[in-house]
Amino acid sequence: MALKFGDLLEDVGPAGLVAGIGAVILLPVIAGVGKPLAKAAIKGGISLYEKSKGIIAEAGEVLEDLVAEARAELAEEQMQKTQLNGGVTSPED
Repeated sequence: MALKFGDLLEDVGPAGLVAGIGAVILLPVIAGVGKPLAKAAIKGGISLYEKSKGIIAEAGEVLEDLVAEARAELAEEQMQKTQLNGGVTSPED
């Protein structure tokens, strides 16, 4: 069964026909407004990404510093235990 244009118009009705024509007419206007909005949203996203990259890198450096300090303290404690025991370390250390 072939779809006929007249049948399509009857199924859609006058409101659907007006909405379809209105969409075709308004599409260029909406696209003209939508493009700058989309570009602004993309630019904002890129800016946010770049800023968050810097913040995450700084947080990583702080964490690395803390780990290095903790390791240095553990090594110093181990060295002090070794000196107290006369240079002999116990198996549990």
